[in-house]
Amino acid sequence: MEDAARADPVRSGVRFRFAAAAGFPNAPSDWATRHPPFVTRGAYCRSMAGSASPDPYGPAALERWAPEPDKRPGRTAFQRDRARVLHSAALRRLAGKTQVVTPGSHSQAWDASPRTRLTHSLECAQVGRELGAALGCDPDLVEAACLSHDLGHPPFGHNGEAALNEFADDCGGFEGNAQSLRLLTRIEPKRFTAEGSVGLNLTRATLDAATKYPWPRGAHPTDPASAKFGVYEDDRPVFDWVRAEAPGLRTCFEAQVMDWSDDVAYSVHDVEDGLHAGHIDPNCLYAEPERQAVFEVAVGRYVPADTDPAELAEALDRLQAAEWWPHGYDGSAVAQARLKDATSQLIGRFCLAAEGATRAAYGSGRLTRYGAELVVPRATRTECAVLKAVADRYVMQRAEQERLRADQRVIVAELAEALTARAPDGLDPQFRALFDKASDDHARKRVIVDQIASLTDASALSLHARLTGHM
Repeated sequence: MEDAARADPVRSGVRFRFAAAAGFPNAPSDWATRHPPFVTRGAYCRSMAGSASPDPYGPAALERWAPEPDKRPGRTAFQRDRARVLHSAALRRLAGKTQVVTPGSHSQAWDASPRTRLTHSLECAQVGRELGAALGCDPDLVEAACLSHDLGHPPFGHNGEAALNEFADDCGGFEGNAQSLRLLTRIEPKRFTAEGSVGLNLTRATLDAATKYPWPRGAHPTDPASAKFGVYEDDRPVFDWVRAEAPGLRTCFEAQVMDWSDDVAYSVHDVEDGLHAGHIDPNCLYAEPERQAVFEVAVGRYVPADTDPAELAEALDRLQAAEWWPHGYDGSAVAQARLKDATSQLIGRFCLAAEGATRAAYGSGRLTRYGAELVVPRATRTECAVLKAVADRYVMQRAEQERLRADQRVIVAELAEALTARAPDGLDPQFRALFDKASDDHARKRVIVDQIASLTDASALSLHARLTGHM
């Protein structure tokens, strides 16, 4: 029972654990009065029963693309959404997709069972559920969005994403987030209408919360050259329906919670995996040449190009000054416990900073949909970026990883070429039927992209070997 309470503070009434995990060093003197203790979902609903405040999740937020009746009284629309994602084949397939290293590797260095896209998504969902609940979001809605956020990612992680984007350039490109929307609203079989599959048929609010980049290719609001986008052109009808109430290109509050939870989970856990594997020696980060190398990675990928290296140095100094910061790792039970405590402290630090800053800006009411923006202090974002850069430099930039990524790009390119030459042969029955119905070459190419994106790392290797004869 105690474990269940820790796992779901919304139902159990356990105080939001991030506060206990890290403390908020810059909290104002009136923190306790402006930030009341966490209450159970039932107590919250009872307290709101006589309130004149409108429900932030009204009929439009609960609407589904294809109307359908409720199956069981007392179950909320967002609980149904969460269950649909949790039971989907697409979520299960993430167990076989790369997070940092290829799943199923038998290298002794990775005996600690490194994370996959699935375990990352589950951890992101736990972080997002608690942070969202503390800010007044519906926790099932935020959890469903977090579970959905990586569903569209192809085999071999961002490496496979780049290779597929090159192949699909003339039919709209490829982007994992746009593929997630396509999967949720079209590819994952759950509901059908006379026009065909409508995917999981989630509510408007959940689909909106799962949309990290609410614009089409080439329409980034501040950087037209950005490769990030959230919808393919042939998915615009459902996307436009999802965004019908959205003000411009703003992401909804729940999507911002999902996005920050994603950043927190992978920045912290990629470093944890790197330490487990022996790829990261935290003591190296006291040497100036190593620090500068990490900061160069951060400026190139994780912070604005004009960021002062001194700001990054201050962020790393703050982390290293914490009593829980790891100073080594030998694999012993004590070292494992200390490392796990460090990851908990970091997650708490990052989430409580965002919670505190957002509450300071908006007060103690429910923050949902387009009524607020998640406020993450610049110092907190910088600390998170430094962790990303540490994992990037010492784990992802290893020579063997570079060679593996080069091989994986070739595999995706050859797989796309082989399927193009043989299709519809070689396609799974689901995609073969879509290929046969496709109206033109671009539509047929998109089906091939959908097929490849649905593969796990292992099934991509297997299909490549079968179609090309290369083992």
